[in-house]
Amino acid sequence: MNKDIVMIAGQYDRIDGKNAYKSDIKRLTLGTPALETNKNMKIAAQIWKETVNGKLEISTELPIHQVLDLMIFLSRTLLYFREAYRMPLLYDPNKPAVERIGVQGGVMPVAVCTENPDINEDIQKFSQALGDLGELTGERLRVLSRILEEMEYC
Repeated sequence: MNKDIVMIAGQYDRIDGKNAYKSDIKRLTLGTPALETNKNMKIAAQIWKETVNGKLEISTELPIHQVLDLMIFLSRTLLYFREAYRMPLLYDPNKPAVERIGVQGGVMPVAVCTENPDINEDIQKFSQALGDLGELTGERLRVLSRILEEMEYC
């Protein structure tokens, strides 16, 4: 099923973070949306997994703007946790808002999820997990930064 695919990153299973060489995600693609829910978008990103019978099928598909929104959200979160260690709980319970990011004439509010009844424990685990993943994320962020600079968006 390569119809409407324009760009492909094959052999993704070899670099899939801690799942490298044992991942069932085989490739990433960009092209015309395949899923009905995204048909009104012009371009989507797809994650392809290998089924038990060895066939590739779309596991996840996101419109390009949602991929970028996730990157903005993740980047802001990573930046927040660089300084969060300064607060005893890693956040201020009285001011859980991190930032309101202006996008598309509106805002994407980024905040610590104080609705989580276990937030005090979960945020500690999350922060530790970010630290543990530093090598994997750091390399990818450096590559992304270099590409954004080449595009002259930085």
